[in-house]
Amino acid sequence: MTLQIYNTMSREKEEFVPVDPGKVNMYVCGPTVYDYIHIGNARPMIFFDVVRAYLEDRGYDVNYVANFTDVDDKLIRKAEAMNTTVPEVAETFIAAYYEDLEGLGVQRATLNPRVTENMDDIIAFIGELVDTDHAYASGGDVYFRTSSFEGYGKLSRQNLEQLQFGIRIEVDARKENQEDFVLWKGAKSGEIFWESPWGPGRPGWHIECSAMARRYLGDTLDIHGGGQDLQFPHHECEIAQSESLTGHPLSNYWMHNGYVNIDNEKMSKSLGNGITVKELRARYKKEALRYFVLSTQYRNPLNFSADNMQQSLNSVERIENAVGAVHHRLSAATAGTEGVTEELQTKLAAVLNDFYAKMDDDFNTPDAVTAVFEWVNEANLVLRQDVARKADLEALLEAFRKMNAVLRIAAEPGAELLDEEVEALIAERAEARKAKNWSRSDEIRDLLAEQGILLEDTPQGMRWRRK
Repeated sequence: MTLQIYNTMSREKEEFVPVDPGKVNMYVCGPTVYDYIHIGNARPMIFFDVVRAYLEDRGYDVNYVANFTDVDDKLIRKAEAMNTTVPEVAETFIAAYYEDLEGLGVQRATLNPRVTENMDDIIAFIGELVDTDHAYASGGDVYFRTSSFEGYGKLSRQNLEQLQFGIRIEVDARKENQEDFVLWKGAKSGEIFWESPWGPGRPGWHIECSAMARRYLGDTLDIHGGGQDLQFPHHECEIAQSESLTGHPLSNYWMHNGYVNIDNEKMSKSLGNGITVKELRARYKKEALRYFVLSTQYRNPLNFSADNMQQSLNSVERIENAVGAVHHRLSAATAGTEGVTEELQTKLAAVLNDFYAKMDDDFNTPDAVTAVFEWVNEANLVLRQDVARKADLEALLEAFRKMNAVLRIAAEPGAELLDEEVEALIAERAEARKAKNWSRSDEIRDLLAEQGILLEDTPQGMRWRRK
């Protein structure tokens, strides 16, 4: 089996061949940290977490970089609204991002570089573009000269003439062409700024990722990922900047996940139908959220609804019930000399072959999940036996763990909080409520609820019990 990836650049599935054998350099555009992330952000977080996990399962050493945009117009406006500073806004929402990451069962990236920590590299990158006539300074800003890069539009399959006709651009007399985009923004009065050869200011959005990808992963990435909405202009502009400077492809494989709809309507600020990950975590366990995202092919639209989430919860419960039952039977089984039955060995091999074949087909997670349910069926057949072999039960768990290590859509027994940990969390929650730290109080409540801990107020104080 060879891994095939649908490459947005070619619009075809291609065999995956990394630049360096055994190693994968992957860059995924991260959030602008001015607010809590929403369900639209959760989709690439979960999906590319699975991509990384599967590549590691196949034996690759994955260097996974996902950036933070921690200076931007949105952060400046948020700082003004909160009567604080841009760095403080960034710190607040980066901390919230990491909490959401954990709440989605997503492993942290190898590195999460921040724009503000890479300003020297960004300024140097812009300087090289100016020196090679791919960029020019005008009115305190610096712009990329789109006409200097023949391939501009190749990712989104649009040329400059189509772009001129098809997108709305504010006329700016400082630009040579209205399609030229900003690399460096001159600072307005009172704004956060950095010194540069073109005066005080801050970088434009697109240049940040080009500079950080080059610094941490080199001139050519193996995989560049992000949401479908980033194809144009963000990724198109990254390509123009990076390839103009290096003369090499920015990435060999481009991957984009589809949009998220809410009750069959596009999620948008104008409709006010966005849902934050923080809200989702309070309502659903992380395994159900992961199952929901992975049950749809990543390039297709994903529709969030209460019904779809209930189906996801039911599906996760079915898997976890089977896993729990295997654990229970195994704990009571006695060791025997017999090995795994040949029939079960053959069936489990077929299940795993099916799982890996589906994942090799452009990370087809919906069909990979189907393989997990094939495992459930096999587990139930073994569990119906009056006496199940210990070796069979162990083989079932081994096969399940191989698939779940990639998808992480079901929790195994044995991960519950210990009694003393529950008591400590309840005590911490009581202190948080006294201090009116409602955010921490809610987090602890949600954690306990996920662990099946019921809280009860009694005349003697707070008591708890497991469901």
